[in-house]
Amino acid sequence: MSRGETGRLMAETGVVPKKSKGQNFLIDDRVAERQVDFAGISKSDRVLEVGPGLGILTSRLIERSDDVTCIEIDDILADHVERTYGERLHLIRGDAVKVQFPPFDVFVSNLPYSVSTPIIFKLLEYDFRKAIVMVQKEFADRMVADVGSPDYSRLTVNLFYKADCRILEKVPNSRFKPQPKVDSAIVEIVPRPAPFDVLNGSVFFRVTEATFNHRRKKIGTSLRAAGMIEEQWDIPFLDSRVEDLRPAEISDIANAIFLSRGRHRPEPD
Repeated sequence: MSRGETGRLMAETGVVPKKSKGQNFLIDDRVAERQVDFAGISKSDRVLEVGPGLGILTSRLIERSDDVTCIEIDDILADHVERTYGERLHLIRGDAVKVQFPPFDVFVSNLPYSVSTPIIFKLLEYDFRKAIVMVQKEFADRMVADVGSPDYSRLTVNLFYKADCRILEKVPNSRFKPQPKVDSAIVEIVPRPAPFDVLNGSVFFRVTEATFNHRRKKIGTSLRAAGMIEEQWDIPFLDSRVEDLRPAEISDIANAIFLSRGRHRPEPD
């Protein structure tokens, strides 16, 4: 799909890319082909795509799998997908952040920056084999960052808890229409068991959120402000900053909080 063909489809459908929705359409067929190849899709795989847009990935996904579902929030684009591919796929009209995902094995999407974070966090709640996502390069750097890096974040830690993640390819901004200001990257996410012990996932996620919301503050200060710890509890790393701790050490904090809650829970009358 060339820039000219994309322009033609935009004119035919009447779609006007919205900055608020982060709509930048991939126009390089070679990039799209590699992105779908990375997914390793078989005919029996259940494939989910969020934001099919003008269909540069969709057209390839339906050739690889007999079970493709697309979620599209834009009515004009949803009409285009339905008109173009008909019964060759399942179309869900709605906000992918809000609607329930159907069961899927492989997730392949070009994610708008505006919804990258909630979609990735939502993705991690489901069982699947592999995800191949196109995101802005700065977001991809946060996904794979190491401790001590300015890009190290809540996103990094939560992803590492659930999956292996790596950048497969950098994609220049010239490969999109309209052309965004920044480059993008194709990222692979492969779920696996956590490489460290987590006694309670909910507590782990709450600790990660509370501490990274105030990453420059000491961990004890952040957790007390969030009402997560009591003064008498024996919690490690309270004088450290979360940006200096590896995910396993953050898990040590969460596990200590979970155990302390159990020990100090009032006895029922």
